[in-house]
Amino acid sequence: MSDLNSLEFLLRTGAISRRQFISRATALGLASALPLSMTAGSAQAMTPKKGGHFRIGLGHGSTTDSLNPATHENGFSSMLPFTYGNYLAEVDNKGQLIPELATSFDATADAKKWTFPIRQGVEFHNGQTLTAQDVVNSITFHMGEDSKSAAKGLLTSIESIKADGNNVVVELKQGNADFPYIMSDYHLPILPSKDGKLDWASGIGTGPFKLKNFEPGVRAEFEKNPNYWKEGRGHFDSMTMLSLIDVTARQNAVMNGEVDFIDRVDPKTVHLIKRVPVIDILETTGTLHYTFPMRVDQKPFDNYDMRMGLKLSIDREELVKKILSGHGALGNDHPISISDRYHASELAQRAYDPDKAAHHFKKAGMAGANIELSASEAAFSGAVDAALLIKATAAKAGVNIDVKKEPKDGYWSNVWNKKGWCACYWGGRPTPDWMFQAAYTDDTEWNDTAWKTGDAATKFNKLVREARAELDDTKRREMYVECQTLVHNDGGAIVPMFANYIHAHSKKLAHEPDVAGNWGSDGGKVGERWWFTS
Repeated sequence: MSDLNSLEFLLRTGAISRRQFISRATALGLASALPLSMTAGSAQAMTPKKGGHFRIGLGHGSTTDSLNPATHENGFSSMLPFTYGNYLAEVDNKGQLIPELATSFDATADAKKWTFPIRQGVEFHNGQTLTAQDVVNSITFHMGEDSKSAAKGLLTSIESIKADGNNVVVELKQGNADFPYIMSDYHLPILPSKDGKLDWASGIGTGPFKLKNFEPGVRAEFEKNPNYWKEGRGHFDSMTMLSLIDVTARQNAVMNGEVDFIDRVDPKTVHLIKRVPVIDILETTGTLHYTFPMRVDQKPFDNYDMRMGLKLSIDREELVKKILSGHGALGNDHPISISDRYHASELAQRAYDPDKAAHHFKKAGMAGANIELSASEAAFSGAVDAALLIKATAAKAGVNIDVKKEPKDGYWSNVWNKKGWCACYWGGRPTPDWMFQAAYTDDTEWNDTAWKTGDAATKFNKLVREARAELDDTKRREMYVECQTLVHNDGGAIVPMFANYIHAHSKKLAHEPDVAGNWGSDGGKVGERWWFTS
């Protein structure tokens, strides 16, 4: 840690006063080296203060939402357990995986056996003491033949899981060097048991806030957990999460002071919101990507040439420019972002080519065909406009796209993962293995393209499982590049763009210098990590 960082840390934690900060910085010759934004006053604002009622407006939420973690499918429901619960592991605000309810991750040399020592002295909101068996029950809840959990596919590699004293011991069918990452998935909060079964319906966890009221599709209300086990976290006295799917209503709410923080700011209006003197814009870059999945188990998307024709009939540069207003990057029809060390940089970027697209449509016998594309702002801000742009560019390739504007409420239950072609978003995952397991392998409930059969899909699934156990990083990268190539060429996913997370918040809010980008809203933990300055 540098001298400057050390001083800032001491000031933030109250170990030294503002005057001492200035004096020591001057004595060390650091004062003139500070950037304008790093003044003693701003460092003082970094000192967490307790109290206040935090109001957050989210661009997600549905009347079909539930407290059942197996069903969480949008930004509102996924933030619920991040607020009232904890996990074995968490991705911190620097993007690093760290232990949470586990104190460490210990593995055998082949990464097949993992031991998670469970943190002692942690209590659930009902006063019940956390045990290793609670962890086992929380994980096995998502496993088994009858499970419909979205996390089921992530856990199929588990051969056995058991409590051994204060440890949880997991035996895998094959080695997986990234297995602890899976334990931070938002579907896997550690919850108490009641009468031998996981008690998810009560909304009781070990997190910084206690859930007081939950109205699906409307709001969730919380109060501070006075016995929270984490030092320096959970500063607010209370918190309200509001479902504000309409982007105009959401942005007006933060500008008018009705909420303190919103996510999913429309990229086209960022420059306008920046002019509001009491509002700050926070933009983070991570793995968020917008997709248009084609279900290959439904006609006409079961035809390779049809899928390829649609991929070639999309102008990705236009989408990034007009939908994201430049707040993002081109996608290449696979889900691994350019920030990932396993990103297939050698794979040529797919470009808009209406002539080649027309060739494939003709080969598929679909020239002049009418195809339905479902879209809704529930998917992402600008989803309907993006669908209309796709309609316009595909028309030049000889295909007519009927854009169906779907209702926002119930979109994730009634449209996504059901209709043949629709708009979608993925927050992405920290590792390729996790991303592929979440949405592309043949054993996940969330394979929204239904790409599970055929030579390419079979090879893909085999490679994912082999790469998971491969400890040679060079060989592992080669496997992941081939996986991306297979999805790019044969899969049903159209991934035209990666988007930045864009938030707007009151200037009365403060946070640490680093903000997580694995999910929006500081990795879903804005309630735990942020505070009011006054």
